[in-house]
Amino acid sequence: MTAVTEIPSSERVEPGSHNIAFGQFPTTSSTTPEDPDRIATDVVDQLNQNLSAKDSAAVSALFIENSYWRDHLCYSWDYHTIKGDQAISAFVTEPETPSKIEIDRSSALKAPHAGPIDAFGDVNGIEFFIKVTTQNGQGDGVVRLAEEDGKWKVFTVFTSLTGATGINEATGPNRPVGAHHGAEQGRKNWRDRRVDEANFESKDPAVLIVGAGQGGLTAAARLEMLNVDTLIVDKEERIGDSWRQRYHQLVLHDPVWFDHMPYLPFPSSWPIFTPKDKLADFFESYVKLLELNVWTKTEVVSSTWDEKEKKWTIVLERKNVNGTTETRTLHPRHIIQATGHSGKKKMPTFKGIESFQGDRLCHSSEFAGAKSESKGKKAVVVGSCNSGHDIAQDYFEKGYDVTMVQRSSTCVVTSNSITNIALKGLYEESGPPTEDADLYLWSIPPPLFKSQQLKVTKAMNQNDAKILEGLDKAGFKVDKGPMDSGLFMKYFQRGGGYYIDVGASQLIIDGKVKVKHGQEISEVLPNGLRFADGSELEADEIVFATGYQNMRTQARIIFGDKVADRVGDIWGLDEEGEFRTIWRRSGHPGFWFMGGNLALCRYYSRLLALQIKALEEGRTTY
Repeated sequence: MTAVTEIPSSERVEPGSHNIAFGQFPTTSSTTPEDPDRIATDVVDQLNQNLSAKDSAAVSALFIENSYWRDHLCYSWDYHTIKGDQAISAFVTEPETPSKIEIDRSSALKAPHAGPIDAFGDVNGIEFFIKVTTQNGQGDGVVRLAEEDGKWKVFTVFTSLTGATGINEATGPNRPVGAHHGAEQGRKNWRDRRVDEANFESKDPAVLIVGAGQGGLTAAARLEMLNVDTLIVDKEERIGDSWRQRYHQLVLHDPVWFDHMPYLPFPSSWPIFTPKDKLADFFESYVKLLELNVWTKTEVVSSTWDEKEKKWTIVLERKNVNGTTETRTLHPRHIIQATGHSGKKKMPTFKGIESFQGDRLCHSSEFAGAKSESKGKKAVVVGSCNSGHDIAQDYFEKGYDVTMVQRSSTCVVTSNSITNIALKGLYEESGPPTEDADLYLWSIPPPLFKSQQLKVTKAMNQNDAKILEGLDKAGFKVDKGPMDSGLFMKYFQRGGGYYIDVGASQLIIDGKVKVKHGQEISEVLPNGLRFADGSELEADEIVFATGYQNMRTQARIIFGDKVADRVGDIWGLDEEGEFRTIWRRSGHPGFWFMGGNLALCRYYSRLLALQIKALEEGRTTY
């Protein structure tokens, strides 16, 4: 019998996700072009002529062999990364209406310029931003040119839809009038109208969003700006409680420049790292200022999809301010599940778990914080990623004797390295506008992004060398992510398995948080844990920071088997390197998934809203 080799933690991905291969950069240009604007103009002019003529061979000749075109909704109502000159040519000449590309010269960053076209300046070329018009609408993008056999050709193109033809967001010059001038009887003021809109007494919302975290709020904001009637429901008492109720010391690990929300960025006085309660309060303000429709203390009781009518029947239970419960039945055409990018909690079951006699045994999602004045109490945290570290740190600060159980290796990167290496240049105080930074980040085709992350990870590991060496000596095992490509790729392909260090690593190095590595738990004892090797750990409190299942499991809980059986698995990457199922057609008509960190929600919320608007307008079908 052949032994089964366990996949290392660094290489694990969501089931069905692709551990995509590295992309290859071209040979760097040997000369610096004197007039990159003229070169870019010539290439774009030729590309437009060939696209207009639908001359696929001529289009193909403008691209190097190992080229990429990444498209988000401009050339199809989906996400694609197309590789190779011939495949690209077929993709962009297939639509009935030829596209048109224009160079964006509105800033020095966007105008054609010679320089690095990779992460660390090893490959030089020409780079510029573009505006694109396709049969789907208008979009923005980024083009990179490389030299091949003495000729400048296209290496990468990125196109991302920003607006459908004839449809504009209700912002700036398209902002609403607001006042209803005139002298008619029964005329309502703004507040009267807002109450009517939020209650949906006389009409159904086109979109029902379940969940009022960053996913639900950003999706609703984008839809409202496209004049799509939208209602968010959330089971919690207050907007922001999904953050407010988490463990006491929680602070976002991403810096503020990476976390801005659409339409209302955080003010310039906002701290670099956002405390959870501050974020929760901002969410409440966001809802009020953008006039989003939210029902709190509301849960889905039942849901039915009408295949013929293409709409849902949703029964909701809503608790009113006076304590009564109201039942409402709505018929939206779309549901967005925005309950977080994770699904049902992974709470392991062990022999003897019901016999635990300590003060607390729970999953990390239920951990409200360590108790004060508990000096000498013993806490065991099972799990070694972000939540596990934050909880262990919280326990230590409250005086507990803390042990972390690490079952497999963890990708560890300091917050300093994330801020000053991984995000530097794009998301920083002096960085470009957030929309430009987002466009640049997502313009990198996934295989090339993975290749760049090899270098980024190497630089971060050098910066973090002292911490990583100390962790190794303390018995804490670290890894470098899938194929050594680091934290971001581990997040994209697996959704976990990493820790952004904000102080807990030094506690482990100093022995203030002890580590037990590699041993599986065999049994929960009345006063602790027993492991497979027979060793035991005493515990007054045990927290299982063991993560969450796929988002699809939450769909099954809320919407039942008929929905869950039709949708695909969520998260991880498809064969082209694009995210699976989330922010795109789920496999069930009228059903969408929304989630991820603040940066992902900011970017993909627009694309999700545009897909729904296009369906509402009859511009595309399921």
